[in-house]
Amino acid sequence: MKKVSGVTGVILAGGTSSRMGSNKALLPRNGLRFIEWIYRTLEELFDEVIVVTNNPEQYTFIPCRKVPDLYPGKGVLAGIHSGLTHSRNGAILVVACDMPYLNTQLIRHLCSLSAEADLIIPSTEKGFEPLHAIYRKECLPALEDILRCDANRRVVALMSRVSVRELLSDEIAVFDPDFSSFINVNTPEDFFRLRNGAREPSQQAGEKLSRSA
Repeated sequence: MKKVSGVTGVILAGGTSSRMGSNKALLPRNGLRFIEWIYRTLEELFDEVIVVTNNPEQYTFIPCRKVPDLYPGKGVLAGIHSGLTHSRNGAILVVACDMPYLNTQLIRHLCSLSAEADLIIPSTEKGFEPLHAIYRKECLPALEDILRCDANRRVVALMSRVSVRELLSDEIAVFDPDFSSFINVNTPEDFFRLRNGAREPSQQAGEKLSRSA
């Protein structure tokens, strides 16, 4: 299948996994680790895949570039900034390292919209999904300004400074009717549910943003 041009796949693997108690990216799933499943999905879609991590020694089994945060300790925005800075392409698709149900059709659709705005972000009744979104390099000046100066380092701070294209629920449902793409695994209970075949961990999308945030 033809790969997506002009977009780099970026896996953020810099969280503390405090609620899980161990590194979520390394949890086992059907003989592989979580991050291996995610890497294999993105590698089929993109010519370039990057893992953003400050601990590259933990991911030597992933055959792609590992890059650190350029603003360490400043959360998700720092990971997005690093992915954009290091990408050879003009846009990146950002996903978290613990999303077991990525949908390639939805990802391709997101990428097809990448020229429409600086940020292409899914938006459901539960809120925005910044860890399943497209960011263009045009976001870099605003990201750097926020990371240097702004106390609010959530993605909502970026959204007010760049052009945004929301991908609404009805558009998402064409490709992912049960919105499984946005499920992630934060706690041991979530992981046990996943192993038992459930698709509804108790906590979805740890970086989800409410519309009013």
